[in-house]
Amino acid sequence: MKKDFILNNKIDMSLYSKALELIEKSRYILIVTHVNPDPDSIGSGLALSNLFFENKIKHKVFNVSSDLPQNLDFLNRFDKITNILPPFYDLVISVDCGTYKRLGFEVPKDIPLINFDHHASNENFGTINLVDPYKSSTAEIVFEFFKHNGLYITKNSASALYTGIYDDTLAFSLGRCDEETFKKVNFLVECGASPSFIANKLLRRDSLAKYRIIPKVLDSLELYKEGEIASIIALPEWFKSTGAHSRDCEDALDMIMSMGIVKIAFFTRSINDSCRISLRSKEGINVSKIASVFDGGGHFNAAGCTIETKDVLEAKNLVLKEILEIYK
Repeated sequence: MKKDFILNNKIDMSLYSKALELIEKSRYILIVTHVNPDPDSIGSGLALSNLFFENKIKHKVFNVSSDLPQNLDFLNRFDKITNILPPFYDLVISVDCGTYKRLGFEVPKDIPLINFDHHASNENFGTINLVDPYKSSTAEIVFEFFKHNGLYITKNSASALYTGIYDDTLAFSLGRCDEETFKKVNFLVECGASPSFIANKLLRRDSLAKYRIIPKVLDSLELYKEGEIASIIALPEWFKSTGAHSRDCEDALDMIMSMGIVKIAFFTRSINDSCRISLRSKEGINVSKIASVFDGGGHFNAAGCTIETKDVLEAKNLVLKEILEIYK
């Protein structure tokens, strides 16, 4: 038996009702996951997709790329995500897009947009903005949309939302994961989400290529300011020689952050003729400020940006210069 759930939310609760009203009067909905999607974006999108499918609401889940994280293929309707825009849609729902640019395409100005997000850098670009930077994940905000509107959470939607929360909190280890988050996670388990099944799907399906490229990335480690600032890189030729995907080496940054001496770490790698930067920090160091210099964004202790250059070392040095300016 599922118990009642009382929401404690900084978002104006009436916006959840208005969002549902927009959904109910729409004829075809486009759910947009962000560029280089992660489990929070995919999980949030698929939670809504399962809700819509179960209620015969016409929709598509869209990502600008066909290159999706395959470790999420256990989520129901993952195989329905498309990189082809439908010829008609009259409502867009963006999930976990911290900036408008993260959608990957221009939404026609006459089409309303519901913006689900938890990034402090969010530009409130939606017609309705369901944005709360104090939440652990966008999946947590989508959960609140379900509960406020009395929408039934099936096992499929519960699994998608649990996956988003689990991954975006680094397995419930980040500060923004609080008592309310655990109440929601418990409710999702009651709805059918299996913590052990999801953890195994996310953690125990690594590629061999991952273990070929990560030693190269770790060997690139450079330390500055007596070890308090750390930098790692991945060069294009390493991906070619190992057969690895850029996602295969993402764990390297968390490994560097596990070093006691390190307070700021950043990772520079080449993706599609540009360089993607991921930044992490401990304590009171706001890396989203650094990311914003390069039109990026994110959270206080975790942020990212893209620099339009193929030269990994050039991009690394640009970011390092900004960090050293702030970190004096």
